[in-house]
Amino acid sequence: MASPPLLYAGLALVFGLLGGLFPIFSKVKENADRLKMITAIAAGILLASAMLVVIPEGIELASSEEGHSGEEGTEEEYSDGLFLGGAILAGFIFMLILEGSGIGHAVHEEHHDHDHDHGHDHVHHGPGGWMLVLGLTLHAATDGLAIGAAAASGSVAVTATVALAVLIHKAPAAFSLGVFSMHERQERKDSIRDVVIFSLSTPVMMILAFYSLSGLDLNLIGLAMLFSAGTFLYVATVDTLPDIHNPETGRKAMFFVLVGVVLLSVLLLGADAAGLIKNTH
Repeated sequence: MASPPLLYAGLALVFGLLGGLFPIFSKVKENADRLKMITAIAAGILLASAMLVVIPEGIELASSEEGHSGEEGTEEEYSDGLFLGGAILAGFIFMLILEGSGIGHAVHEEHHDHDHDHGHDHVHHGPGGWMLVLGLTLHAATDGLAIGAAAASGSVAVTATVALAVLIHKAPAAFSLGVFSMHERQERKDSIRDVVIFSLSTPVMMILAFYSLSGLDLNLIGLAMLFSAGTFLYVATVDTLPDIHNPETGRKAMFFVLVGVVLLSVLLLGADAAGLIKNTH
């Protein structure tokens, strides 16, 4: 039986808290260029994780005869290309709908226009701040779904790879939330609350997804992974497209995305050569 991803849940919580609380409790001023670089590398890692790990593994699980309940016609249904692609599309569209509804996850551009003066006349309150916190929290929950689904499949290597991609992306996202919340909230305790809510969402969803999916057919676990891959693809592109479309930052952003892709690709090739990537389900 697969083991619950307790280690990854703990790491996700720690990464989120450290990344989000650091700008709140330190005197550090945001380095926009460095944050964009880290975000672009993390986006490249997310992109490679989705294309090289989550999607192939999800398709294999969703099409697996081993996971079928034995009902006639079920295998054709799950292995149909439109059905499998639809699961990926559903994840992408889910994030698109959230963003289009104002429940976005991208706070990187939201706080760059704020002055570094922390006077109260620069504080912005209202539903916009809460919507962004909610959007980030929902996005972090989809990260937890990806890891929980991978863990429920029983594949240790896949779980580790997906968790690595999520954890690397979580730190800059949490840092950005911390900076944004400092500008939006009057009280430090409110900023801490924002970061704690965001940090808890991934590990909580990770455990919930694991226990919810571990008793289901492998096919359904595969579909959950494909849905998560769609959210990965959305985040990886939306996080970097504004900079890539900017003539002044386009080449640099593209370079760092490619760095992230190459880093994970090399890691996967090395793990495969060492025999660490094996299907355990």
